[in-house]
Amino acid sequence: MEALKITKKNFDKIIKISVKTIKERKVMVCPTDTVYGLLCDATDKETVEKLFKIKKRPRTKPIPVFVKDIEMAKKLAFINKKQEKFLKMFWSGKITAVLKRKQNCGLPKIIFGNKKTIGLRIPNYNLINTLLKKLSKPLTATSANISGKPASTKIKEIIGQFEKEKVKPDLILDAGNLKLSLPSIVLDLTGKKIKILRM
Repeated sequence: MEALKITKKNFDKIIKISVKTIKERKVMVCPTDTVYGLLCDATDKETVEKLFKIKKRPRTKPIPVFVKDIEMAKKLAFINKKQEKFLKMFWSGKITAVLKRKQNCGLPKIIFGNKKTIGLRIPNYNLINTLLKKLSKPLTATSANISGKPASTKIKEIIGQFEKEKVKPDLILDAGNLKLSLPSIVLDLTGKKIKILRM
């Protein structure tokens, strides 16, 4: 489990290493605009399976996905004009939108947790937005913690959760302690009225 410190001077180098890591079908811990997250190529079944093992997440529980823009979101989910208008108001940002997923969207079934929906988000965080643009692929957007343990903004807590585990992330990007934040707000947009699933 390699850890790399992020500084203003090494941003381009970090991006290159991160792109290479994801292309090599590895899982990494990355800072986000909320808490630290576990990132990998959301289209790669084996890598997503590894992420579930790292997180010890039940296979029935779906994981959200980062997308680079509305166009990428539309390839994965059905988005009507009303939903699109709403999303354009709140993306990029800390809102994960639950939408009806497309059957042949190119993502492995494990991501959906047996549901007919998908959680999507455009983050407001330069590092991840740059990765999404360079890779032009959706990335997993789940918090970097073992299931049942709290999500965290503190790097020592993140490393402490994973360092003694058999299956662990391949790379940790260390941006120090992030600003205190909760995970994203989750809104269900599939019905006539918007439902708040998590605040």
